Amino acid sequence: MARRFTDPIGLLNDLLDRFEAGAANPIAHPGYAAFPSVVAADAFLKKITEAEQSGAVSLGWGRGVKRDQVAHVRLASAEILYQYLDRTPAPRIAEGAFVRLVAGWTLHESLKNSAAQIAEVWGRGKTWHGFASSEVETLRDAFVLAQAILDNRHLDVDYKTFSRRAVGHSKTLERIEGAVVRLLSGILEFPPGARPREALRAIGLERFAPPLLIAGRIDLDKADLSDISPLYLGIAPKEADRVRFREAPAYILTIENFASFNRHIAEADPGRLGTTIYVGGYPSLAAQQALRTIAGLVSQQTPILHWSDIDPDGTWIFLTIERAVDRPIRPHLMSVEIAERLGQVPFKKSAPARCPPESGIAALAAYLAEDGAKTLEQEELDPVLPELR
Repeated sequence: MARRFTDPIGLLNDLLDRFEAGAANPIAHPGYAAFPSVVAADAFLKKITEAEQSGAVSLGWGRGVKRDQVAHVRLASAEILYQYLDRTPAPRIAEGAFVRLVAGWTLHESLKNSAAQIAEVWGRGKTWHGFASSEVETLRDAFVLAQAILDNRHLDVDYKTFSRRAVGHSKTLERIEGAVVRLLSGILEFPPGARPREALRAIGLERFAPPLLIAGRIDLDKADLSDISPLYLGIAPKEADRVRFREAPAYILTIENFASFNRHIAEADPGRLGTTIYVGGYPSLAAQQALRTIAGLVSQQTPILHWSDIDPDGTWIFLTIERAVDRPIRPHLMSVEIAERLGQVPFKKSAPARCPPESGIAALAAYLAEDGAKTLEQEELDPVLPELR
């Protein structure tokens, strides 16, 4: 249904809004039924007639008993209407905003391209992910933060300290992290379904790294923990080099879900034949580095496995861990057969990780890319010991 106006300035601005969005000769309609009085209707007509006399618009009149009423108002000259309303064209505003957006910084080529694309969107009178051209200074902070990440200035720095050092305020990143991730998504690889905070965590930017939870026959440095027998130990990821295996584990298993982690060590492996590690969803960069360290403590004959949901995010987490430890790993309770037998076709389909053919998760990723593929949350499965070859 066509919009109808009782405010003449609102109607004229609407014509320019739609012209900037791509309409060649937009029209708008008076809302006669909504005028509060005859006086208001007369004032509306006077202003619209004045705009017509300037050459900015043309008027279409009604017929029959409505021949004295304006049926519609059509844009005749955008240039004249801009002058009549004393309004700056959106492309000119966008041009100035683009200059302010990139001024004074050496940006990655992809960020420069993003800035140009954003200016093009602003030039059509639209917003870019909620940011209008009037918010260029806020969005400029997003570009500064994105470039600082590409320069690796976020490594070994907590979330708020990084924000303060990059743009002068500790809470800025928290407010615009979605825009930062969008700017970086064409340059860095992020988990496909991750929220902005999770995506930044995956590349090493987090408030403080959560503890790494490890269950197994392990000690720390020279401390003998055999008499303590805790359910599991929590250590800072950077302390992973202090882990010592009392004896070679039968396997190393990383698990995405906390409930599945607890069930595995309590039900499937109470004797601690293997070493089980909780990675906490999307593994942070600190967790990835810790896994690399721990994998280096065992022989190539010790199988390393991962257990995640059977879904695209699960394949991404698997591939991330596989890359982190830099050796082949096997999926645990993650197979096409299990998906087909117990899973369901998801309401919304998303793309799995792009896996090389030699990856341990390649077959499942290929299956999940097919139409009708089923997914399954790992909590739906009871834990079992890995098959040891």
